[in-house]
Amino acid sequence: MPTNYAETRLTLNPDYNDILIAELAEIGYESFVESNDGLSAYIPETLFDVVLLQQVIDRYQSLTPIAFVHEQLETKNWNEEWERNYQPIEVAGKIRVRASYHTPDPTFEYDIVIDPKMSFGTGHHETTTLVMEQQLSLDHEEKSLLDVGSGTGILAILAEKLGATRLTAFDIEEWAYLNAVENAAMNGCSHIHVFQGTIADCPLATYDIVLANINRNILLQEIPTYVEFLANGGTLMVSGFYEFDIADIVQKAEEVNLRLITQKTLNQWAVLRFEKP
Repeated sequence: MPTNYAETRLTLNPDYNDILIAELAEIGYESFVESNDGLSAYIPETLFDVVLLQQVIDRYQSLTPIAFVHEQLETKNWNEEWERNYQPIEVAGKIRVRASYHTPDPTFEYDIVIDPKMSFGTGHHETTTLVMEQQLSLDHEEKSLLDVGSGTGILAILAEKLGATRLTAFDIEEWAYLNAVENAAMNGCSHIHVFQGTIADCPLATYDIVLANINRNILLQEIPTYVEFLANGGTLMVSGFYEFDIADIVQKAEEVNLRLITQKTLNQWAVLRFEKP
C-alpha cells in the first residue's frame, strides 16, 4: 500500500523557510517546496499532529507572522514525484552530487551518488555545500575523520573520495543511519563505519578531522566534547547555523583553545573551520 500524504502550506517571510524546514523535519515532515510567500511541507497522514505543528509555529511567530492550511492529498507515487524534481548539484566546479537515476558526468572530479530518504543532506542545502567546498581545500589523504550528525553520509563519502582511510559517521535518526549505509555502498566506500546514536555513544578515539553540520544549540553544547576526539593539529569544521551565530560559536571554540582558521557564509548560513594546537 502506498503511503498517503498530507500537505501543510505555510505562509511566512521566506527568510525563515530554512529554520522552519529544520523544525518541521523533527516532527515527521519529509519533503518541502519553497515559494516566495513561504513553503509547502509534506508528511505521511498518520504522522500529522496539529498540536506539534502549532508548537513549532508559536516558537517563531515573534519573528514572522505564520499562517497555515492543511489538507490530505490524493494517493500517488511520491517517490516518482520526488525523482522528477530532484536535480543534481555542483560544488566548486569539482563535485557533482546526483541520484542513482541521473547519468554520470565525467567532467567532474568527484561524482557522489545520494538517494535520500528525506530532502536533507543531498547537497542542496547551503550548509552542506559550504562544508563540501571547505573539504576540497583540506588534506584528507590517509587521514581519519569523524562525521557528527551525518545524515545521508554525504560528507563522509566525499572525505573517503578525498583520501581519508578511517572514517566514523553517526546520526541519531534511524532513517539517516540506514540511508548513510546505503549511500556509502553505492559510492564504493569501504572505510566508513556508520552507527545510529549520538556523540555519547561514540567510542573515544582521536581523529585528524571532525565535521559537525548540525545546529547552533547542539554545537554550543558539544564543541568541548568534539575537542576530546580531535588530534593535536587536527581540524574541526562546523556548520548548520546562521551568520549571526558566528560570534557565539567562535567564543565557545576559543574557550577550549581552538583557533579559527576560516569562515565563510552563503545566503546567511555559515561554516567555520578551527584548528587544535
